Amino acid sequence: MFTRASLRWLPVWVLAGALPACGQQPPVPPSAQASVSSPGSFPAQEQQPPASAAPAVPALADKQPAEAVFVPHPLPNATPEQIGDSLEGRQRYQAAIDAYKKIQPPTAEVWNKLGIAHQMMFNLKQATRCYREAIKLDHRNANFFNNLGTVYDSQKNYHQAQRLYQKALKIDPKSPTVLKNLGTNLLMQHKYSKGWEAYTKAIAIDPEIFMDPNGPRVENPSTVKDRGAMNYYMARGCVRMGQTGCALEYLRRALNEGFVTPKKLAQDQDFTILRGDPAFQQLLAEQQKQPRP
Repeated sequence: MFTRASLRWLPVWVLAGALPACGQQPPVPPSAQASVSSPGSFPAQEQQPPASAAPAVPALADKQPAEAVFVPHPLPNATPEQIGDSLEGRQRYQAAIDAYKKIQPPTAEVWNKLGIAHQMMFNLKQATRCYREAIKLDHRNANFFNNLGTVYDSQKNYHQAQRLYQKALKIDPKSPTVLKNLGTNLLMQHKYSKGWEAYTKAIAIDPEIFMDPNGPRVENPSTVKDRGAMNYYMARGCVRMGQTGCALEYLRRALNEGFVTPKKLAQDQDFTILRGDPAFQQLLAEQQKQPRP
């Protein structure tokens, strides 16, 4: 993965978004728990997502307009929307919902933010309702369709999610977040060639699309095999962009999940550039020692 104006995102992935830039360290696996710019604790009344790590997941769109930057604490004269944005940025989703509800009538953007907050609390029924209200008010915003698609992805309704991603791409054909989510969606349907094609397009637009840990995400309900496929194709994307550390981390997961064997990986032409890398050789050596089912 669910922009925040769309709350600026595979599976799974829930919440419109995208995935930050590749640095010197290998990427942190996208987590089932939302990742935001200003981490905070959940108040007692809020439900905290599980902390178990998940592979690539659909991202909620979360690009904020210039005036909607999160701040640790809202200013004294902040509007309800600004207060809600601040609370949501600190993962205080129920409090953010209460703030957004004070805006009457809600705008399309506010409905979308409500949807994201509900989705991060795993209230998918309310999230769906909010995203649909946003689309009613503004059916030309790709983020709204993307975010609704992530709800269906999380429910394993991949065909409906795919349809929504394709609608989003008709509005914004160069959205790396939507392309990434579509790629993950296709991989979950075992359409590997088409999924890789969507990933390739996303990478061409944003070379660091797989490396953004700051967007909100949701639990990934995929099988071990599906997670292995996602990690394998993400590794291919990292290699294509020259991100060796990123590629090795995703390959380690793909190997652990049994999608590829050390022998096949050593012969894989997509990873020829890694063959002389000591870290790659060590990875293969470690995996060859592990018992296989």
